[in-house]
Amino acid sequence: MPATPASPWYKHLWPWIIIAMLATSVLLTIHMVIIAADTEDTLVSDNYYEAGKGISRSLEREQLAKELKLQAKAHLDELTGEVSLRLSGNSRPDTLELNLISPTQAGKDRHIALTRSTTEADRYIGQLPEAISGRRFIELLGQQGEQTWRLFEEEMLSPGADMLLGDEPIPGAEDLRP
Repeated sequence: MPATPASPWYKHLWPWIIIAMLATSVLLTIHMVIIAADTEDTLVSDNYYEAGKGISRSLEREQLAKELKLQAKAHLDELTGEVSLRLSGNSRPDTLELNLISPTQAGKDRHIALTRSTTEADRYIGQLPEAISGRRFIELLGQQGEQTWRLFEEEMLSPGADMLLGDEPIPGAEDLRP
């Protein structure tokens, strides 16, 4: 059989497809390394030991709220931004702290100071700077003597919606009894 001359490799399509795939993977890897080096890990705690100790303190505060039989119903007014909260149970502090915590974006967290109404002992009033919607962790903090109690739940918020706190078991401590 006579030998036929073969064309050079660079004139074929398949080597270029393979080279393009390899070059793309190298470029994407470099891009991902740059992103990883430049962005901050906001959801990772550097001091995980202290965060773990805080979980125990949180459960103690939530257990105190259960013992005081606390429940709260809050309404977020979409027009005025007013937060109206009714607290039932065996605690009536002068002020409460309401924290609306975004699970993923710390910049969307809101902290509202609520003051007790002069006309209604179980009503607390505060002001939101803007309307809030979406999934949030709701934390309500108050004082009973020298101790701090806490109501904490996850809610899906929408403008004008009502929230009920203290109606669910304590997350992570469902087996504890008050």
